[in-house]
Amino acid sequence: MPNVAIIYYSSTGTNAAIAEAIAEGARAAGAEVRLRLVAETAPDAAIDSNPKWRAFVDEKRGEPRATPADLEWADAVVFGTPTRFGNMAAQLKQFIDTLGGAWFQGKLADKVYAGFTSAMNVHGGQEATLLALYTSIHHFGGYIVTPGYTDPVTFASGGNPYGVSVTTGPEGSGPSEHDLAHARYLGRRVAEVAARLRAPRAEVSAA
Repeated sequence: MPNVAIIYYSSTGTNAAIAEAIAEGARAAGAEVRLRLVAETAPDAAIDSNPKWRAFVDEKRGEPRATPADLEWADAVVFGTPTRFGNMAAQLKQFIDTLGGAWFQGKLADKVYAGFTSAMNVHGGQEATLLALYTSIHHFGGYIVTPGYTDPVTFASGGNPYGVSVTTGPEGSGPSEHDLAHARYLGRRVAEVAARLRAPRAEVSAA
């Protein structure tokens, strides 16, 4: 049974819904899952400018936040972030920047990694955000596992092979049922690949 950590940032709940669906898919594949939101770093004035943002922050208050230990525990890590000018949100980047110690000790290597994102527009930078996120994974020495075109759900949700991506529209409608199906598939795929990688290591340890 692999351990899957889903580490994400969400401001109004779209990425939280994707994270939950990925967790469902991973659990269905037999994984133990940790779902962790990274710490909010925006000032209250910015949060209060958007009622949905304030409502989400208040809803999640008191829930456990992501720590480097969650990545050390995991056999697979799925990072999630809204798109910010074709890149990851500052909140997730700040968390990744705390991982230097774990990276230096080799604790982030040889794990499965994947990503998900969201943006308001169809061409709002989703692919660029995922590729930027994966740059860090190359430094970790991880194995990037994308949905690719390995299942029809990728096409149904918009056809992004780099990871799950959601287009919310100007009203912020959130993920569609096709998007959630794509997310569940990614969770399952990540868990299954992590299980295959973990099996030989377990056999070596037993020997």
